[in-house]
Amino acid sequence: MINTANGMISSTSSSTANVQSPGLKTYFKTPEGRYKLHYEKTHPSGLLHYGHGKTVTQVTLAHLKDKPAPSTPTAPASSFSTSSGVRSAAARLLGAGNGSRALSFVGGNGGSKSLSGSSRIGSLSASSSSNSITNTNFDGKGTYLIFNVGDAIFISDLNSQDKDPIKSIHFSNSNPVCHAFDQDAKDGHDLLIGLISGDVYSVSLRQQLQDVGKKLVGAQHYNKDGSVNNSRCTGIAWVPGAEGAFVVAHADGNLYVYEKNKDGAADSSFPVIKDQTQFSVAHARYSKSNPIARWHICQGSINSIAFSTDGTYLATVGRDGFLRIFDYTKEQLICGGKSYYGALLCCAWSMDAKYILTGGEDDLVQVWSMEDRKVVAWGEGHNSWVSGVAFDSYWSSPNSDGTGETVMYRFGSVGQDTQLLLWDLEMDEIVVPLRRCPPGGSPTYSAGSQSAHWDNVSPLGTLQPAPSMRDVPKISPLVAHRVHTEPLSGLLFTQESVLTVCREGHIKIWMRPGVAESQPSNSETLLSTSLKDKPLLSSKVGSSSYKQ
Repeated sequence: MINTANGMISSTSSSTANVQSPGLKTYFKTPEGRYKLHYEKTHPSGLLHYGHGKTVTQVTLAHLKDKPAPSTPTAPASSFSTSSGVRSAAARLLGAGNGSRALSFVGGNGGSKSLSGSSRIGSLSASSSSNSITNTNFDGKGTYLIFNVGDAIFISDLNSQDKDPIKSIHFSNSNPVCHAFDQDAKDGHDLLIGLISGDVYSVSLRQQLQDVGKKLVGAQHYNKDGSVNNSRCTGIAWVPGAEGAFVVAHADGNLYVYEKNKDGAADSSFPVIKDQTQFSVAHARYSKSNPIARWHICQGSINSIAFSTDGTYLATVGRDGFLRIFDYTKEQLICGGKSYYGALLCCAWSMDAKYILTGGEDDLVQVWSMEDRKVVAWGEGHNSWVSGVAFDSYWSSPNSDGTGETVMYRFGSVGQDTQLLLWDLEMDEIVVPLRRCPPGGSPTYSAGSQSAHWDNVSPLGTLQPAPSMRDVPKISPLVAHRVHTEPLSGLLFTQESVLTVCREGHIKIWMRPGVAESQPSNSETLLSTSLKDKPLLSSKVGSSSYKQ
């Protein structure tokens, strides 16, 4: 059952009218100033189908680049509709009333598409005429939020303050649970979708936005009906820098490598896994096979995967509580370690690939150092499981003088306690104490003398047991703010904002200090460079925006 009042603001575009959740503030303070709730995104709850409770909403940021095609200029994003409260749910999904920047799926691209609007959508909304709305955006650039709720994928225009999605895609036999977007895809297929059934699809986001229907169009289907692996998809990612390659993680501890330019139905068979406890890689026997490789990572589910920015390393976290870091090209386990308690649920890389964040059932945010191959800090502040972590690659310390003497990172975490926590990690304060021998003897997970753990890097391929609580430096959050009424499932940092999403599919966009006031009326360029996986920028970028 969906509680439509959860985390919602009124149907106007006002960013201050959080009337449905009186206990939640519409801002939170940081040393740089206030982050303000700008607007929200959600889904028409009346159109959700069965099985919503089986899935947790995840959100992917997708930036479509300019497509060289003659088209009329896009209207300014400032001309938002205020009539969202009276539109039918069907009309909302068709984009009717999404301001003049609406992506209409009624009459095609200004009449240039050769399909009939009336024949395709008459059963959905009799009031929608094929000549009343034109699709003004899909041939140009745009930034979109892709999120799953129940048996549907929803697509929202991030540059519009309309809270309803502009497109929905429904799946008849299974629910989508994970997705990934590749803005650098050289051909049309740039969006991946993984399902509970294990099935995987690759599609063109632009093609989905052009189509008026509620089904995937032009899709390549992989692992059809679970032919290779019938366990739930738990994570999916494009391999950075490897054109057309992607990986899919499953609930049985296996990860598969695919190539999108090969037939999705090509036969692949792999040998039986001899030892479920050991990492192993098997390659397909035939050159036309897809998937091309199977990585057996662990017993139990892989819960999350993340590539370092350049694609060198792959991190996985799982139900067994271990973080594992692999050299992706060499197919080699580099290092890893166990949570303090319970499963790990999420992981994220810093932009320089020096640090990895993990979060899980021990309510801690763990900071892992690639240089030291061990935990260098624990973040204490959540009151329940940590469900999402991310570095803020667009933030830099306001007092940074560019000398690089002090390296500071800003990162965020969200949890089932409904809180967003922001953290500052100053490495001078964290790493140095960790190198000293702790009082009271050798740490419980040291394999030798006291100094062996702190002063030497652990051997290649070593998975370290859980450290003792006294052995790891603790850090406290800079900000702790209750942002939703439902447990949270993820967060994203963009150049302009922080996005938080709850399990039920409600997304909030919190604008950074100074951004909301100075935002131009034409927000066509809003967040255009803010990509989840590929903001190839140093941590110094944009610092002037946040100084007050």
